[in-house]
Amino acid sequence: MKPPAALQELVESLRALPGVGPKSAQRIAFHLLQHDRPGALRLSRSLAHAAEHMKRCAMCNSFTEADLCDICAPGASARRDATQLCVVETPADLAMMEQTHAYRGLYFVLMGRISPLDGIGPKEVGVDRLLARAGDGVVREVVLATNFTHEGEATAHYLAEALKARGLKVTRLARGVPVGGELEYVDPGTIAHAFQDRRDT
Repeated sequence: MKPPAALQELVESLRALPGVGPKSAQRIAFHLLQHDRPGALRLSRSLAHAAEHMKRCAMCNSFTEADLCDICAPGASARRDATQLCVVETPADLAMMEQTHAYRGLYFVLMGRISPLDGIGPKEVGVDRLLARAGDGVVREVVLATNFTHEGEATAHYLAEALKARGLKVTRLARGVPVGGELEYVDPGTIAHAFQDRRDT
């Protein structure tokens, strides 16, 4: 028996989520319809609202409903170090940096990373916007906080060269042994990077 068209459409829509395959999508759809209709309606409304109203911050390129996000808005940005600009791949990475309470500068979100095999080059991740933002005459240091994947490292290298050519100081997040980690359980690559990035005590 062929499932109703509305159910099929819901399952296909759920498959757009990362890590959700056909079976998981079907399970989620049945759960929402069978056990949580109010939750399904709330999800539908909030998703529609976000899709219609969320846009990119004019300064940092992250998500916002206003022209400037809560970090870049004049009142908030005045309490931050405008000479530092941290470059991250995604808004989720920005949120994680904020949770550390260790960084008090401003941000730029690439919304991706350079990946030639996927057809994603500097233009697609907004490198021109980043260079314009970093070259505003206020920024002195750009902190590259892209992920430590092959694409993230390639992106960091490309950005470092472009930013240094404009006379900016460029730093990169250090890699190393996680807090609470024991060496015997850490992979050799991480230990090697921690050794290379060692510092004076």
